[in-house]
Amino acid sequence: MVEYQQKDNYKIADLIEIVKLLRGEGGCPWDIEQTHKSIKSDMIEEACEVIEAIDTEDTELLCEELGDVLLQVVFHAGIETDAGNFNFDDVCDGVCKKLIIRHPHVFGDVTADSTEQVLKNWDTIKKETKGQSYTDTLNSVAKSLPALMRAQKVGKRAMRAGMDFRTAQDAINCISIEKAELDEAVVKGNRENIEEEIGDLLFSCVNAARHLGIDAELALKNSTEKFIKRFALTEELTKKENIDMKELPIEELDVYWDKAKKIINGGNEND
Repeated sequence: MVEYQQKDNYKIADLIEIVKLLRGEGGCPWDIEQTHKSIKSDMIEEACEVIEAIDTEDTELLCEELGDVLLQVVFHAGIETDAGNFNFDDVCDGVCKKLIIRHPHVFGDVTADSTEQVLKNWDTIKKETKGQSYTDTLNSVAKSLPALMRAQKVGKRAMRAGMDFRTAQDAINCISIEKAELDEAVVKGNRENIEEEIGDLLFSCVNAARHLGIDAELALKNSTEKFIKRFALTEELTKKENIDMKELPIEELDVYWDKAKKIINGGNEND
């Protein structure tokens, strides 16, 4: 047992100290054994739980989940502190300097009267300070991001380099082109080529969404939720008739599926 004076209220310095104690001599065996790689999935999970709290507009849960994300930051910084590379203060120092440099319209004499100008300045400064080529800016989009989100960010950065569709309609037309190429690949039966063409079709849909001002990741999330809701109602309708839905041929199951759609859209099962 370590010596620690408990308090009624804690601040960031206390969190850093608690993590230090957990990972120090006489601390928690689990915490001591952890590495960046062993807990990297926890960072993703905690961030997703923050998003869940935001989506449900649960401020109490949001406060808790933000704390869990902060713990991840402190923990990872603690690992590097033990290794003698950097500490939490260095993390804060770096992000503060970055914010000041990338907001010259606030901390300098640059003029930026619109969000568009702010974002343009941000990207220009980021590219200059990191010494990036246009290709570097694409490669720097984290590969660990969800595929749709990463595709949309890559497309947006390519746009800033002048590589983009002229209009939203051009982007939409590309979907038909990629669909035709997928159909051709399916006819040929080459699995590797089919996978490639499906990827191209998805990428073209993401580009169309970007041009239309739609978040592709959110759009797919909402469509998935809509599918689950309709699926649940379809199962409920079949159960009312003592039918196991998996025993129905797809043609008959589609009848219940259409009934479910009608009910969800405000109709009546008996209409």
